[in-house]
Amino acid sequence: MPTFDTVSADPEQSMDIKSFDPGNQTQAGPGQPLDAVATRNPGLELDLDWIRSVQANTSAIERRAASLPGRRTLKKEFQAAWLLNAVTCIDLTTLAGDDTPGRVRRLCAKAIQPVRPDILEALAMPSISVGAVCVYHDMIHAAVDALQGSGVGVAAVSAGFPAGLSPRGTRIREIHESVAAGAREIDVVISRRHVLTRNWRALHDEVRAFREACGDAHLKVILGTGELGSLRNVARASLVAMMGGADFIKTSTGKESVNATLPVSLVMVRALRSYLDRTGHKVGFKPAGGISKAKDALVYMTLMKEELDNRWLSPVLFRFGASSLLGDIERQLEHHVTGHYSADWRHPAG
Repeated sequence: MPTFDTVSADPEQSMDIKSFDPGNQTQAGPGQPLDAVATRNPGLELDLDWIRSVQANTSAIERRAASLPGRRTLKKEFQAAWLLNAVTCIDLTTLAGDDTPGRVRRLCAKAIQPVRPDILEALAMPSISVGAVCVYHDMIHAAVDALQGSGVGVAAVSAGFPAGLSPRGTRIREIHESVAAGAREIDVVISRRHVLTRNWRALHDEVRAFREACGDAHLKVILGTGELGSLRNVARASLVAMMGGADFIKTSTGKESVNATLPVSLVMVRALRSYLDRTGHKVGFKPAGGISKAKDALVYMTLMKEELDNRWLSPVLFRFGASSLLGDIERQLEHHVTGHYSADWRHPAG
């Protein structure tokens, strides 16, 4: 079985981690939604002194982010193990205007069996599945039916996605309806104007209202970082979202001109660490938009390990919002097994 390990370019800097075992990952099993295994973030009252004290050294952040791709080298069985873990952290997503129930059912079949059985057999690995399937509200019923009994949950984008400009009452009703339809995770998008005008009270109240509307469903708060203007705004918005009760903070809708980037992700991850240090509550992170290559997934996982710890290498606290990433990971795993790269069509999304 491959070892889920970090191998540094410098042998003296290598780090030991447990062997990768999907049965040992802190994720929901068959018939067990995420909310049965993950601790919720209750949030807290808005702390404006804390928010206003937050700064962001852009040049230092960009230097640190630029160093990440070259800091660690993952080869052979170590790379395969990390990529298998990445698969379990994918929110397999379809958010197209021409989505159909048939397309969603095919995607769900891929979510249940994301890696071809012959590849898993060659790696001496048991079956694995992705973290969740992410769809629009109208596709929830099709996804829930297709995933029945699999242990893979449905995440629904909501609250006026992607612009976040619908009336609040409409956005809250949309959340209620998505939860009633069977979504166990709700990805909401904030009103970016609250960040741009520094109306932190309005942002906190908005997220708190979304949290209450979710009930037992987990809340992922999309910041739309490409539209927030500065890394300082990203840091402050991250903290306010967590104070409002976000179980995950997410970079992007995937519809902005700039989506997930390493500098933005570094700022958000350090906000997670600050929140954990002050409150003791663990909040998850979901980079989304533009992450389509296996090598990029490895860099983001390295970020989580180095800035936080191994607990954030589990789908309970880390997800990729992606539609094409899985195909490239499967190609890399096949290359590890056979020594040859295969065509994309050998790894369809559904």
